[in-house]
Amino acid sequence: MMKIAIAGANGRMGKMLIEAVLNIPDAQLVGALEHISCPQLGEDAGAFLGKKTGVMISADVGQVLANAQFLIDFTRPEGTMVHLAVAEKTGTKMIIGTTGLNIEQIASLKKASNQLAIVFAPNMSVGVNATFKLLEIAAKMLNQGYDIEIVEAHHRHKVDAPSGTALKMGEVIAEALGEKLDDVAVYAREGHTGERKEGSIGFATIRGGDIVGDHTVLFAGDGERIEISHKSSSRQSYAQGSLRAARFLQTQNSGLYDMQDVLGLRK
Repeated sequence: MMKIAIAGANGRMGKMLIEAVLNIPDAQLVGALEHISCPQLGEDAGAFLGKKTGVMISADVGQVLANAQFLIDFTRPEGTMVHLAVAEKTGTKMIIGTTGLNIEQIASLKKASNQLAIVFAPNMSVGVNATFKLLEIAAKMLNQGYDIEIVEAHHRHKVDAPSGTALKMGEVIAEALGEKLDDVAVYAREGHTGERKEGSIGFATIRGGDIVGDHTVLFAGDGERIEISHKSSSRQSYAQGSLRAARFLQTQNSGLYDMQDVLGLRK
């Protein structure tokens, strides 16, 4: 039985994760974290489902993680870093879907992974991670005569752009082409930009409505174009992927992994 705590318990993703944990036989919800100003502090974590779980939403990170084998965290970078510091002390393994981490914060994850098992992925969806693999194959085949553009769309509340998933797509493609994304990425176009630079990878961002997450990679050649897309209609796929990540970590004592490791897609 996996003893799991959820960070950001009152958010849309947090609620989806709580519901997913409650609906599988090999997991137990043992903690629900929220920030200190959350109005729902002290309420049952299953109240939104009309269920009594006996797990109250709390802002006490130390107390929650003391009882948890795993923490699933889809919050903000600053919150994830606070949770990580406590998890290092409690030995709580982490599944992190937080996006927008900077270089220093990612370095903290790597350092912590020397003694703590962590799955860190910009997207926990199994389908998205299958798409990463398809993009790797396509980029190697279409490495000459094709311009590459990545278009992503998310809901109006998303605070970072491009999305972590779009950036990961760019990294996968760049690596397949023998490049570093930082050297070939174009994140904005405005005004008189001149002709497209050969070998660049362009990004376009859309924000609006309640779009869960759409990603399309366009390989545009002369006389044809190939599009590889993934469209999310629900956050449920992220929740199910997170639970697969937790099962993977059951046999890991330390290390920094991603969903390619979880799904056995790593070379």
